[in-house]
Order: sequence, then structure tokens, then C-alpha cells
Amino acid sequence: MRNWEERFETLPRGKIAAIATSMELVRKPELRPERPGAPGVIRPVERPGVDWYLEVYRRVGADHLWFSRLFMERETLAAVLSDAATYVAALTIDGQDEGLLELDFSEDDTCEIKYFGVTVPLQGVGAARRLMNHAIETAFARPVSRVWLHTNTLDHPNAMAFYRRTGFVAVSQQIEVADDPRLRGVLPMSAAPHVPIFPVDPEA
Repeated sequence: MRNWEERFETLPRGKIAAIATSMELVRKPELRPERPGAPGVIRPVERPGVDWYLEVYRRVGADHLWFSRLFMERETLAAVLSDAATYVAALTIDGQDEGLLELDFSEDDTCEIKYFGVTVPLQGVGAARRLMNHAIETAFARPVSRVWLHTNTLDHPNAMAFYRRTGFVAVSQQIEVADDPRLRGVLPMSAAPHVPIFPVDPEA
């Protein structure tokens, strides 16, 4: 058995780490009931613009340190968003987009829920359930036999339970290590205050 100390590895400064869990559906589940009076309507977004997408992406994902789209070149992201294999929808309230859904159908027979979330004021009020039901209906309307996603330990603390209630089953785990997007300047230093920041220069 390994020594207690050997179970831990110190991250380089400037990095963040999380445990990611891959989860899947291999058949369409019975949709969970939506809460009466839950806010928001679903708005499919055809050929979403990069500026619009990144604005919603930041508002939904900043406190969970969503970063991969922020590190992309604009031209690369524009190509992803305009690809026929990409489906994007927003959850909208009074003309303001407060939720984001991105589905990826690029792999045969499979749909990945690439991004899914709602802004903080809409968490716990039924909006996420409405958006997830839309995701499942949209995914299984195509000839797919697997819908999958990954969640990690930077996500909302109830995310795993939410996905399990939906019918997703955990199938694997990975360790994610990445540059801290706050130190890269793509998210404000105030984002995700529950996640410590370790500047490369400790005096910074």
C-alpha cells in the first residue's frame, strides 16, 4: 500500500484541477416533470454569433470556471458554432438569455451534451429541468443510441444528483488539470471564489 503522502501530487502554480465524471444515457428516459411556473422559454439559436455565445457562456459558467471556449481562437469557435453537427439553444426570460445548451452530434450514433447550465438566479427554481428536458428531446429526436456528458467537481454541488435523477449513469472518471482561466485573463479574478488562486509569481 502506498504511503499516505504518495497519494497526493502538488499542482504547479497557476493551475486548477478537478475530478471529471463521464455520465451517459443509452436510451431515452422518461422525462422528469417540470415545476409548475418554472421560468423561461427555450430558444433554439441558429448559427449563433461568437460574441453572443461567449457572453452567455461567461455568465452561465464563470463560477464553475468554464474556460475551454474562452481559450479558443475566434475563427475556430465560429467554425464549431456554424457546424451542422452543433446545436445551440438558450433559456430566455424577458428577452434575456439566462441558460445555455450546446449539443454535439459530430460522432456517429452519439450526442454529447457539451455545455449545459443556467445563471445563478435560475438555479433551483426549475429552469434547469426545463432546459435538460429540451436537451433530451432534441438529442433523441435524432438516430442516436448514446447521450453523454461530463461533470466535474467545479460544477454546482447538486449537478451530479441532478444528472442521476435525469437517468444518467456514471461510467468513468478522469483528472482534469488546466491553466487557471482567471490568471489567463479570460475570466475575472472574482470568478469562482470557492476555488483558490495560486499565481505563478507568489508575490503577484
